[in-house]
Amino acid sequence: MNFKDLLKAMHSIEETNMLSENIVIDALSEAISKAYRKHIEIPDVQVRVEFNQEDSQIHVFQQRTIVEEVEDEELEISLFDAKKLNPSLELGQVVEEEVSIDGFGRAAVLLAKNVLKQKIREAQKQNVYDEYIDKVQEMVTGVIDKVEDRFVLVNLDKAQAMMPRSAQMPQEKYKEGQRIRVIISEVNKDTKGSQVLVSRADANLVKRLFELEVPEIYQGVVEIKAIAREVGERTKMAVYSHKPEVDAIGACIGPRGSRVQVVIEELKGEKIDIFEWSDDVTELIKNALSPAHVLAVLPVADSKNLLVVVEDDQLSLAIGKKGKNVRLAVNLTGMKIDIKTKSDVEAQGIDWKDLALQETMKKEAERLAKQAEEARRMAELEQQREQEALQAALSMTQQEEETTTVVEDVVEKEEEKIIEDVPLFEEVEEKVVEKRRKPTIKPKVSDYVSKFEALADASRQDKTVTKPAKSKNNDKLKEREEDRKIKLADMLRDKDYSIRPEYSEEELEEIRRQEELESQDWYEDDIDYDEFDSYYDEQ
Repeated sequence: MNFKDLLKAMHSIEETNMLSENIVIDALSEAISKAYRKHIEIPDVQVRVEFNQEDSQIHVFQQRTIVEEVEDEELEISLFDAKKLNPSLELGQVVEEEVSIDGFGRAAVLLAKNVLKQKIREAQKQNVYDEYIDKVQEMVTGVIDKVEDRFVLVNLDKAQAMMPRSAQMPQEKYKEGQRIRVIISEVNKDTKGSQVLVSRADANLVKRLFELEVPEIYQGVVEIKAIAREVGERTKMAVYSHKPEVDAIGACIGPRGSRVQVVIEELKGEKIDIFEWSDDVTELIKNALSPAHVLAVLPVADSKNLLVVVEDDQLSLAIGKKGKNVRLAVNLTGMKIDIKTKSDVEAQGIDWKDLALQETMKKEAERLAKQAEEARRMAELEQQREQEALQAALSMTQQEEETTTVVEDVVEKEEEKIIEDVPLFEEVEEKVVEKRRKPTIKPKVSDYVSKFEALADASRQDKTVTKPAKSKNNDKLKEREEDRKIKLADMLRDKDYSIRPEYSEEELEEIRRQEELESQDWYEDDIDYDEFDSYYDEQ
C-alpha cells in the first residue's frame, strides 16, 4: 500500500479534527487489523501493523504462538516448525509472518473506514472533555456559529458549545459571527460525544467580569462573598475587604463608576447593587434589602424564618418589583424572609421594639462571650508559647552547661599536659643561671702544707674577729646567700661538662716546674731535719 498518499490523508485528519499523529496512527492500525480479520474471517487472529516511513510502506504481520501440540494453525505453530524459521525460538514465544492486504474486499475496506471514523470521534470526544472539564464556571470568549430558536452554537476554538434558551439573556439579540463572553456551565461525555454547555445568565458571569475589571478582587484583597442575579433585571453582590484601609464597595465601583459601568454595559444595562458583607445575619439582611430602610430583623419562634419590620412607606421598596428585591435577598442569604410593616406588627400585639432590644442584648452577650473565649484561647496559646520558650531556654541552658563542662574538662586536661611538659620555675632559673654565670677556675695546687704556712694560717685565724648581726634583715640576707651558694654548689656538682682553666705562659711554666719537683722522690733524700730545729725554736 502506498504510504505517501495515506500520510497526506492522515495529516488532513489531524488538522481538521485537531488530533495528534499518534492518535491517528493508533486508530488506523486498529482499523487495518479489524479489516484483515474480516478478510480472512478469523476474528481471534493476532495482527500487528507497522508503519515504516523509510520504505513508505505499511507492513501487516500475523502472529502465532509456539506450542507443543497445535490445535489451530491460524493461531499456533509447533516448536519444530518454529525452529526452521529461527533456531533460537522457544515455547511460548510469538512468530510473526508478514501478510498482504492488497486483496481486501469491499466489506473489509468499509469496516476499516467505519472503525477509523469511530476511533477519531472517540479521540475527539476525549480531547474536548479533557480540555474543558477543568474550566467549568470559568469565563471564555467564543464566536457565534449558528443561531436557532431553542439554542445558539458558540465556537470555542477547540469545541463547539451550545447555549440553551434558558441560559440566554432576554434583552440580547445574537448574530452569527458575534464575539461574546460566556460561562462554561456544564461538560458532558456520552456515546454521541462530548457536549459543552455555556451560559450568559449565570451569576458567575458577573463575578468573573468584576474579577477582570477590579484588580483588588484579582489580587485577593477584596472578596466577593455572595452573589444573586435576576437575569436582565438586577444583581446583588456582597463584598468584603481583607484590609481595613481598602474600601470594598469603592474598589468595585471604581473612579466615577468606571469599573461597574463596564460590567453594566457587558450585561446590556442590568442593574447591580453592591453592599458590604457581614457575618451578622441581621446586618446582612438589612444590607441585602437596600435601598429599603429596615427597622428590625426578628427571629420567628420554632422556625428558620426571619421577620423583617419596615416603615409603612418602605414595604414596596423592600419587596421590589414583582418581588425581585426580597427574592434576591433570600437567594443571597439563604434565609426565609417575611416582611411586614410596623403598623401590622403592632396590630398583632407584637412588641417589636422589646424583641429587637432582647435580640440585640443576646447578640451582644454572644459577642462578648465569643470575645472572652477568644481572649482565653489567646491567653492559653500565649502561655503555651511561653512554656515552650522556657522549655527551649532550659534545654539550651542545659546544652550550654554540658558543652561548658566538656570544654572545661578538655581545657583542664590540656593544662595538665602543658604543666607536665613545662619545667618548674626553679629548674628554669637554675638553667638560666647556669648559662649566664661564668664558672670559677681554681688552679690545681698541691696538698702539701709546710709548718710555716700552718703557723701563719693559725695566727691569721686568731686575728679574725666575728661581728654580731646587726638586724634580722642581715640574717635573712645571709640565709639567702647561703641558699644561693648551696644551689650553686649543686649546679656545679651536677654539671655534665668539664671546665678547663686558662693560664698565662708564666703560670704554665711554674706549674710544669712544680709537677717536675713533685715527680721526684725528694722526700726520700737524706735530709738533715735537725738543722731546721733551731729555726722553729726561735719562732
